[in-house]
Amino acid sequence: MNREHLTALDRMTVRKRPDGQPLMHQTWGKLLFMHWRIEESELRPLIPEQLEIDTFDGTAWIGMVPFTMWDIRGLPPFMPAVPGFSSAHELNVRTYVHYDGVPGVWFFSLDCNSPAAVMAARTFYHLPYYNADIELDQRGDTIGYLLNRTEEPPALFQGSWNIGETVPFSHPESLEFFLTERYCLYSERGGDLYRARIFHQPWPLQKATMNNYQSTMIEALGVKAFAGEPVLQYAEEIDVEIWGIKSV
Repeated sequence: MNREHLTALDRMTVRKRPDGQPLMHQTWGKLLFMHWRIEESELRPLIPEQLEIDTFDGTAWIGMVPFTMWDIRGLPPFMPAVPGFSSAHELNVRTYVHYDGVPGVWFFSLDCNSPAAVMAARTFYHLPYYNADIELDQRGDTIGYLLNRTEEPPALFQGSWNIGETVPFSHPESLEFFLTERYCLYSERGGDLYRARIFHQPWPLQKATMNNYQSTMIEALGVKAFAGEPVLQYAEEIDVEIWGIKSV
């Protein structure tokens, strides 16, 4: 039976490395967490009824996460990266959910500039991936990111941010932990719910400041536009292992 609220122990338990062999290794980097508070009622129609919306301080959150990936390869670890398929840029729009005491991520959309990755993720993980043209440019401590989706519904993101100082590792009852330390994803197909586990070390977070941005990524969902500045965290690099999906 699902539960309305999670404990700190629930949030820590899922961080343990799963048993068995992961399917894939990736390195994620140049990653910006952008989050806003949002009313649960805005999100509820977009999320399977089996999933509970995860909340912090009584409110739900919606996030946009632009980043880049490299060293994408199948496991076991000695398998080499495949040229042309070993790197990509991505931006996902997400919120946080839980099922049977296991917290995770629910993706509303994932835009990527690798058609092969888009097809594979749609097929094997039942995730709402979209093809997009994406450019990432870094000059010193400033990163610029430009995305134009090439499928329907149309969506775009353009932004620039500055990388700040390193901050201490987040603790389980902090907002930073709630927004970033997520070790599984949920997806749905034909009314069936699935879960996939991931594993990585705690996020090495840094501060970030936004220079400018414009976006229609969230509006493309039909969700009411949010107000106010986003809560920001940045991460330079982290190695990630990804397991296959399982029905829940």
